[in-house]
Amino acid sequence: MTITRAYAVALVGLEGHVVEIEAHLGHGMPRIHLLGLPDASLNEAKDRVRAAIVNSGYSWPDDSKIMLALSPAALRKTGSGFDLALACAVLGEVGTIPQGQLDGTVLLGELALDGRLRAVRGLLPCLLAARDAGLRRAVVPEAALAEAAPVEGIEVHGAARLADALSFLQGMCELRRPAPPGEDEVAEPPDLADVVGQDDARQAIEIAAAGGHHVLLVGPPGTGKTMLAQRFVGLLPRLSPPEALSLAAIRSVAGRLPVGGVLSTVPPFVAPHHSSSMAALIGGGTGIARPGAVSLAHRGVLFLDEAPEWGASLLDALRTPLEEGVVRIARADGTVQYPARFQLVLAANPCPCAPAHDRDCVCPSLVRRRYLGRLSGPLLDRVDLSARMFPVTALAAAGQGEDTATVRARVLAARAAAAERWGPLGFSTNAEVPGPVLRTRFALPRSAVRPLDAGLRSGQLTARGADRALRVAWTLADLAGRDRPDADLVEMALFFRDRRAA
Repeated sequence: MTITRAYAVALVGLEGHVVEIEAHLGHGMPRIHLLGLPDASLNEAKDRVRAAIVNSGYSWPDDSKIMLALSPAALRKTGSGFDLALACAVLGEVGTIPQGQLDGTVLLGELALDGRLRAVRGLLPCLLAARDAGLRRAVVPEAALAEAAPVEGIEVHGAARLADALSFLQGMCELRRPAPPGEDEVAEPPDLADVVGQDDARQAIEIAAAGGHHVLLVGPPGTGKTMLAQRFVGLLPRLSPPEALSLAAIRSVAGRLPVGGVLSTVPPFVAPHHSSSMAALIGGGTGIARPGAVSLAHRGVLFLDEAPEWGASLLDALRTPLEEGVVRIARADGTVQYPARFQLVLAANPCPCAPAHDRDCVCPSLVRRRYLGRLSGPLLDRVDLSARMFPVTALAAAGQGEDTATVRARVLAARAAAAERWGPLGFSTNAEVPGPVLRTRFALPRSAVRPLDAGLRSGQLTARGADRALRVAWTLADLAGRDRPDADLVEMALFFRDRRAA
């Protein structure tokens, strides 16, 4: 008897691997053998598939020994997304489906016992992997058609039940196709004009948005730290189609895709609670690790409120993603890598008692220093800007600050200038440019970098800190419409970097 082949996709992080499923009916004691490193949920597919086939009105080969081999055999397969492909492989072996209809077709979906097709996590990256592997069409759960809509280059069909998918593969009916991706209907972030006063902090947020920098806000409760962070996203440019697709793939694997599967071009704003675990922040879980908050904030903002209340190990785990823009998570089942190119916004009270005004503080100076000292030096060395926020003493005198649209226009102009300068080198923002490039091909005159040299000699700056101050100086020059920073802009960059100001 010939061997029937069907195709599914195994995910390792965001990386999809096309899996060939071979079905063979042989002699021997009737049972199902599932080969190829299946996990527990995939092993349970044997019973789901049999019940779904019988309840869909098709016969199950009860008198045969069924061998189902998943190749590559050395790759661990996880999840329930193989159910549809397994069912079609078995039915192809008994002659219900011709092999020609299975060739070049990827089959994705979980089966209910009554034959209904259920959506699975990670459908979007699975389809991208199938397309890149040369498969020409896909059958997916009808409920997941909206998630499949952004994928071009592969013909996607949606089935509500196993019987519908089988009728389609037999050439007896047509299935629904995904509608074109809809427009992004995500509500715009609140307006920056709502923040009263806080000129230094507003300027720090503008600089951070223009250059892709990380920022620390320190101030008593009620001064607007959270308000500023929430409005930060409104200053950032919309995501490009590749960036939006990458973010959607992360959300798909995490099971956090918005209802409807519409690609969101608004940069994400992720604000986990300080009681979050390492797996929730960085990524993890049993088996193959899933993405955490740092990846869900990819190309957006990660806001850590009450930063000193976070565990030291959690904060220090941010150091590698901040430097490299990716997070690597090693588990017994393998190592996965997720994108994590986010902008970090830290907010902190100046002391544990956190009064509305400094004059009411009852904390000794040692306690105040120890409290902010929970933010380690290596972490703060990667934060480009610090701003102190003070209580607003008069609402009428404070007036109304600039709105988001006005500030965003300056931010976009500065980003365009940076992209034009660094584009030939493969960078889009000042924060991404390596230090050696700043110190060689784009070196500033000695008179301009003299404040940095003084900081290095006095020990107030590290070499990394000096490079980050240079990047901020270039951002200030872009905001001011200058070709390159001078000594005044370098000193301003150092002012926003001075931890004593915070």
